[in-house]
Amino acid sequence: MGLTLALYVVYLHNVLGFSTGFSTLLLGGSSLAGLVTSPIWGTVTDRFGPVKVLAVAATTDAGALAYWAYVDSTRHAIIGALLLAVFGGATWGPASTLLVRLVAPEHRQRAYGFDFMLVNLGMGAGGLVSASVVDLHHPLSFRWLYLGNAGVSLASGLIFLTLWRYGGVERDAHEGRDDRRRDEGWREVLRDRRLVLFVSASLVVMLGGYSALDAGLSLFVVNNLHLSVHVIGVFLFVDTATIVVAQLFVLNVIDGRSRTRVLAMVGVLWFIFWMVVALAESMSESMAIVAISMAIMVFALGETMLSPVGPAIINEIAPEHLRGRYNATQGLTWGLSGSLAPAVTAAAFDNGLSQWWPVGVGVTALCGGALMLRLRRRLSATEDGRRS
Repeated sequence: MGLTLALYVVYLHNVLGFSTGFSTLLLGGSSLAGLVTSPIWGTVTDRFGPVKVLAVAATTDAGALAYWAYVDSTRHAIIGALLLAVFGGATWGPASTLLVRLVAPEHRQRAYGFDFMLVNLGMGAGGLVSASVVDLHHPLSFRWLYLGNAGVSLASGLIFLTLWRYGGVERDAHEGRDDRRRDEGWREVLRDRRLVLFVSASLVVMLGGYSALDAGLSLFVVNNLHLSVHVIGVFLFVDTATIVVAQLFVLNVIDGRSRTRVLAMVGVLWFIFWMVVALAESMSESMAIVAISMAIMVFALGETMLSPVGPAIINEIAPEHLRGRYNATQGLTWGLSGSLAPAVTAAAFDNGLSQWWPVGVGVTALCGGALMLRLRRRLSATEDGRRS
């Protein structure tokens, strides 16, 4: 993903010549398509097992990338964007389900954290490769990059196939249940009040974190702080580097501690980050760069705490025969927050409230952390990760 993730709008606008409005609208529509299809992938995972879904998703994603490399019209761009949205994001839920099969319960939290570290390392490495390969004066370089990314996706599918014996359907989980209960599916998932509360809290936390960072930080840095657009790359590099360096240390620190309290602390850390961003408006340019660079380290520490703990809670409370649906439900928070945050950001900036935008985002993160503390009373000590 790191090879091409940051090139979506650039490829459409600067290389293929589509308008900025069409390019950004297509990006938003793709997020919506991924949001709608996420529950379907959860259902398919429960019925056929995660490995089959991962292998199919990797193969179809490779086809979508190859198609995207040869887009030459509006109709083809829409079709390609939908294919990438449906198949490109299909691996997250099944991969979380497969990881449960591979790792003992007491090690899952560490496994999810280590996985998150590798994801960031891969994204950073992919970004470096694409930056050295693509050239706006040579559009064919983008085509070759997307075709290379298709090859990488196929390779991941082959690796998933080596785990075939771990990725089947857990039929033992259905023993002792009548057919009616077994067929309930999503109705049973949505009746789990703990899941609903956790997903709601996660959505609020995400609106105060990742989604706001993607939707509005660059706007605030350029328009309010009047800094160069290049410093945004510096901030993102500091964020990724902090995650790679700190993740294993953080895993040791949070091991055996209340997961809900750890997630509440994520809200606090992200609140601190946004307060620094708000205060940077009264600083000199050099001080603002230094302050935000240090603050984004704090934000990254919150990421290293969120990444292992959230999936661990989901897979502690999920019954085996619904694990794919539970992970897909958690995945909805990414798509939903990614769709809501740009709208909220646009409303703030278009109505002259941009100076208050970081404060509002920070308070939102705090509210998400408070909701996580409410969840703590509904979890057992084991589910909450507390060690006696």
